Amino acid sequence: QVQLVESGGGLVQAGGSLRLSCAASGRTFSSYGMGWFRQAPGKEREFVAAISWSGATTYYADSVKGRFTISRDNAKNTVYLQMNSLKPEDTAVYYCAATRQLIATIQRQYDYWGQGTQVTVSS
Repeated sequence: QVQLVESGGGLVQAGGSLRLSCAASGRTFSSYGMGWFRQAPGKEREFVAAISWSGATTYYADSVKGRFTISRDNAKNTVYLQMNSLKPEDTAVYYCAATRQLIATIQRQYDYWGQGTQVTVSS
């Protein structure tokens, strides 16, 4: 069992930055691929970024490529999402998720989910 707790969300102006954190419980964090997803009001949850067990491989949605960076610190059982050049369309609840696979971009491949953290970008 893995429990995930996100933090770092908030209100920011367009062009600003935020860093989300996701703290995981358990001793096998380094055996899980990690991902970030988001859900905007009235829309389905969508993939944002993913990182492999060791952090060597990362994937990004086209909409955030070049602006967002996913990273992880296995010693701290934490995965991060650095978000720069934020746009109003980035406004959403951001979810952290863990998969037993090396890395994944599809929601159904993820086994554990956090409760989410709200990110609001004002224009």
